[in-house]
Amino acid sequence: MAEANDPQSGMTAPAEAIPASSRGARKTRTGEVISSGMNKTIVVRTVTRVPHAKFGKIVKQMRKFYAHDEENQAKAGDTVRIMETRPLSKLKRWRLVEVVQK
Repeated sequence: MAEANDPQSGMTAPAEAIPASSRGARKTRTGEVISSGMNKTIVVRTVTRVPHAKFGKIVKQMRKFYAHDEENQAKAGDTVRIMETRPLSKLKRWRLVEVVQK
């Protein structure tokens, strides 16, 4: 009998049987909610400090992420943790994990 994930036989294991450790670790970010006006969606601004490519000075890079907030629990000004997920809409590729600070 062929193995469950044998590429020769064309058989694959169901998704439940594949351990989460075989899938890559999902990225997480921590940032501040700048907008929560949409239904089940928040806009999170993250700040990353990186050295400038030419001059070496530490500069802040700000980026906005649209994240899914199922219970509408995060409000503007909150610090939250978000995690990567599958595409949920045109712009949403992140979901709310927890509200770190109100």
